[in-house]
Amino acid sequence: MADVVEVRGLWKQFGKFSALAGLDLAIPEGSLFAVVGANGAGKTTLFSVLGGFLRATAGEWRVLGMQAPEGGQLRARLGMLPQDAAFLAGVPVLEQLIFCARLQGLGPHAARKECMRTLEAVGLAEVAERNPRALSHGMLKRVALAQAFIGNPELVFLDEPTAGLDPETARRVRDLVRSMKGTRTVVISSHNLLELQELCTHVAVIHQGRTVSSGSMVDIASCGVVFRVLLEEEPSPALLSALRALPEVAHAESRSGELHLGARPGTQRREAAAAVLGLLLAEGLPPRRFQEGTTLEEHFLASVGGTSDGLGGS
Repeated sequence: MADVVEVRGLWKQFGKFSALAGLDLAIPEGSLFAVVGANGAGKTTLFSVLGGFLRATAGEWRVLGMQAPEGGQLRARLGMLPQDAAFLAGVPVLEQLIFCARLQGLGPHAARKECMRTLEAVGLAEVAERNPRALSHGMLKRVALAQAFIGNPELVFLDEPTAGLDPETARRVRDLVRSMKGTRTVVISSHNLLELQELCTHVAVIHQGRTVSSGSMVDIASCGVVFRVLLEEEPSPALLSALRALPEVAHAESRSGELHLGARPGTQRREAAAAVLGLLLAEGLPPRRFQEGTTLEEHFLASVGGTSDGLGGS
């Protein structure tokens, strides 16, 4: 599988601050690619450089076979959903989308037809003539998604596509993105690690302007089961040793007073949970909280040296 994005040693300076600091990245064609990082890690800056909207300070990058392309060179081949996409008040939704389509080179009739197609794809054909002020936040996000997919672009960047959406709308957005797997490349930035693990085929973790890990979701977010257990008291070394001795447990450690345990490969979740709970109860240590974790979250936190809140969402 060819790479549609190749990045080597990418730097972007804003004064003395390095938003990107020697970043390397490869995005396979046809993948649903997650870019994960804390606020300020460089994700939005990376999207802006790769989309041709911002010029890097140093490094090499190739997008859709073009070396360091500018926005005009990517016209009609690349779609972009900014994190805070906005629409003009007082101008009907369809007219604003048509304007975007015309910028991509479509004629008046083709632009109108294409924009109605994308509105139908996000389930909002009925809002075409409405004022954006009359739409909910979720509807506006879906209109922005329609704009990103005008012209069937080969490569699409989505910055926080489901942030702030209700569960049903978020599900519809995920279904739309999932339907594009293999037909185009979609790169998604989000803080919702559970969503990304379920949706994406590949992932890169960005930290302080650098890629600290990258690969397929199968390899990085393995099928292993992770548990987090909060006890009334600090886990003792003897308890950790006893947990590690269980045949169902691959590793056990204490992080800020919370137990983090990983099941051995091939062990069923219920089997591992029963073994751990059985030992804790036998030791007279009923847990205050017992949660199954997300392995992508664990991988992310291990990559950036963070700690978990046990949620894995946005």
